[in-house]
Amino acid sequence: MSTPRTTSPFRHLGPNWYASVMGTAIVASAGKALPVRPPGLAGACEAVWALSAAALAVLLVARAVHWTRHTDQARRHLGDPAVAPFYGCAAMALLAVGGATLSVGSGLIGTGAAVAADAVLWTAGTVTGLVAAAGIPYLMVTRHRIEPGQASPVWLLPVVAPMVSAALGPALVPHLPAGQWQAAMVLACYALFGMSLLATLLILPAVFARLIHHGPLPLALTPALFLVLGPLGQSATAVGNLADAARGALPAPYAHAAAPFAVLYGTPVMGFALLWLVLAAAMVLRAFRQGMGFAMTWWAFTFPIGTCVTGAAGLARHTGLHALTWLAVGLYALLVAAWAVAAARTAHGLVSGRLLAAPRPVPQQLPSVRVRTT
Repeated sequence: MSTPRTTSPFRHLGPNWYASVMGTAIVASAGKALPVRPPGLAGACEAVWALSAAALAVLLVARAVHWTRHTDQARRHLGDPAVAPFYGCAAMALLAVGGATLSVGSGLIGTGAAVAADAVLWTAGTVTGLVAAAGIPYLMVTRHRIEPGQASPVWLLPVVAPMVSAALGPALVPHLPAGQWQAAMVLACYALFGMSLLATLLILPAVFARLIHHGPLPLALTPALFLVLGPLGQSATAVGNLADAARGALPAPYAHAAAPFAVLYGTPVMGFALLWLVLAAAMVLRAFRQGMGFAMTWWAFTFPIGTCVTGAAGLARHTGLHALTWLAVGLYALLVAAWAVAAARTAHGLVSGRLLAAPRPVPQQLPSVRVRTT
């Protein structure tokens, strides 16, 4: 039995929907970053990029309608500590589609158009990400009422957005004027990298402490554990891409230091990412056994894994190790499988109307009543 549609399909369209755009775009850009080129991969990546660009355009219009017609609900989302962090996804969707446009879409629309589109989307995504990275924590401190034990991996979403800017900005460096412009772009991306990394290091202990002291996350939220992979894989990707961009953009001592740093930082971080992947996968399997159904949180299986693909691919590029190449290929296969499942279930939920319906109220558990017998 399908869930009836709401009066307006836009009323309950939250910022979490941007995760589907991120998760689609990363399939294209991660495929392009692979050190190997299987037959048919290039064409498939171009098709997925076009899908992500179309999805972004549709979602931007739909979210504009949401804010225009349902301002009360939009404000309610900002005031909800469980929903507000997803505004970081808006920035990352812009950045992910922009990066995929330059790396994948340039073969279809031309280099000039791809560079212009990426420049616009990177700038818009970076500004949006900076606003989210500062604004959402401000709301969490001043407006939201968060109880002990409510720390969630979704808190990472706003602060990871600057890391995505740091990872994708280097692709624009060769298209900037040599000298001050290129150097400023590289150093700005390093600043974005540090901003996101240090903020992540503040949040991760709170998330792990919540798991240790309060047990597993609710079933529907369990896939969000994969979000921890985002800042890990994306930071490894960022230092690798910045090492490539630093050659010719920075003075020799710094340019020469960037490549060793990419390997010496990226390798241990990817090691921890693999450890967390095993832990998160085990928690998800446990949730499946307990009856976890589909929710939009399943898109957490896509973009974070995609960042690990690009991180492993960057390490393979800088070290030449075949083991890292096959790691990237294996993670990409996992990414494609996760994307296929999430996309199919999302399409079904849209057709049935379930995903655009009002959230179901959580049933209140009645207190038990003791009956004394004589």
